[in-house]
Amino acid sequence: METLLLDREGVDVNARMGEVIDAVGDAFAAYERGDALMPAKSYIELDQYNGDFRSMPAYMDAGEWDAAGIKWVNVHPDNPEKFDLPTVIGTMIYSDPETAVPLAIMDGTELTMKRTGAAAAVATDRLAIPEARSMGLVGAGVQSYTQLEAIAEIRPIEEVVVSDLDSDAVDAFVDAFSDQFDVRAGSITEAAACDVLSTVTPSTEPIVSRADLGAHTHINAMGADAAAKQELDPEILVDAKLVIDDHAQTTHSGEISRSYEDGRIDDSDIHGAVGEIVVGDRSGRTEDDEITVFDSTGLAIQDVATAHVIYEHASEADDVDSFPLVGR
Repeated sequence: METLLLDREGVDVNARMGEVIDAVGDAFAAYERGDALMPAKSYIELDQYNGDFRSMPAYMDAGEWDAAGIKWVNVHPDNPEKFDLPTVIGTMIYSDPETAVPLAIMDGTELTMKRTGAAAAVATDRLAIPEARSMGLVGAGVQSYTQLEAIAEIRPIEEVVVSDLDSDAVDAFVDAFSDQFDVRAGSITEAAACDVLSTVTPSTEPIVSRADLGAHTHINAMGADAAAKQELDPEILVDAKLVIDDHAQTTHSGEISRSYEDGRIDDSDIHGAVGEIVVGDRSGRTEDDEITVFDSTGLAIQDVATAHVIYEHASEADDVDSFPLVGR
């Protein structure tokens, strides 16, 4: 059996966002039902290179299909300046659960962008007001693009406000979407007043205040994926309906981790996991005027679900490279 080899473009072309959102929703549901296996993310710290490796394996049974895989990803902050390489480089191996044959090896960086946007969309669909038309983005880096792409799939977004210290990044974002949305640069306050807000920065201090938010803003807190990171004023977490992706990860390294550690919030302040909402065990938005927050740290099941969508389409294409990785 041939193993497909998919670069960034191959992942982008075959990751149909609507299907990825559905698959990631299925992954959250499978995890909640106990139909997924996902060992804790493991780290190899390389202090001598100011970097680390992270391994993220998972298996999930979504009912009509099952899938397995592992993402091998790094964070090396010195890469851009020293080696002209990305800070984060990911590789995804997608395998047949029955035979263990590696069906595809694919770019994990683009895949991560797609699944992160899809996770925000799954949460937004259940926590944002139904008539949401405006979206704010704090951070104009690569993750911001798929946040808008995904959320526009489940809400009729018309107005977009993007805020970033890097004016060139803001200009590039505006140029990329100006033919699809009424998109403009703005302050954090302007972005945070929108119906939906996604924060996608590496900030280690709160940059969105409670006073910035609209009366019914839904927030996707996507940037905090390490214990040192924080984007939201802790008062937001206290006041909001707070939804998480995974208790262990969010309390260790998510947006809520600092407030959880210092006792400002505890388990009674967490409304539930997004998987509980997907399967109907917890409510989504119940009031027009309530602040909602989705604290996303990123789960391996999301990677596997996204890889499944990509593989299904790529395996039917005529222009995908493949090679006989497994011999007899």
